[in-house]
Amino acid sequence: MSVLDGAVVEVAWRTVSMAALATLVMLPPGIGLAWVLARRTFPGRALLETLVSLPLVMPPVATGLLLIWVFGRRSPVGGLLARLGLEVMFTWRAIVIAMAVMGLPLLVRAARAGFEHVDRRYEEIAATLGASPTRVFLTISLPLAKRSVLAGALLGFSRALGEFGATIMVAGALPSTRTIAVAIYSYTETGQEVAAATMVALSASIAFGALFLSNRLAASV
Repeated sequence: MSVLDGAVVEVAWRTVSMAALATLVMLPPGIGLAWVLARRTFPGRALLETLVSLPLVMPPVATGLLLIWVFGRRSPVGGLLARLGLEVMFTWRAIVIAMAVMGLPLLVRAARAGFEHVDRRYEEIAATLGASPTRVFLTISLPLAKRSVLAGALLGFSRALGEFGATIMVAGALPSTRTIAVAIYSYTETGQEVAAATMVALSASIAFGALFLSNRLAASV
């Protein structure tokens, strides 16, 4: 295997594994936010919905700058993590955080639609029979909305795979933090067109598969 092939495999594996980890990170808050937005009416709900969707419309580099302000060494959060021995900026952790933040809105939107389609009568019957709210959620709401949640997770994963702007801001283009999107940019900038084309084909193949599964799940809801 050539040096280029080895680099492609390394970058591809890093991107897919980081996107998968980011999807796992975004699932708990994403499902929670989706359920709250689908089932609860409260002051500030519109504000919360706007904040969740903000990464979809903000320039990704602006989101990356916000993440630097939060997790940089000079920030309270970043400084605390550094003292605990957890460096974030320009590490794999920064990649995961950037991917999770950018993919979260898509997960929330899809999962929310699933919860909104769940017939509340089933939840009410379970509650009448003495089930706690947590049990109702875990045994009724979530199973009935699982296809939409899985579709949202795949959408979030797909978005994470293609993330560029926020990632390059917080993780850079170092050999140890280079993702597929960043590699495409780096190879194009340095005139390595074959390597860039290989990365484009690989990215398109993975994203196509994830989106195809997501659409199939969404269509069966």
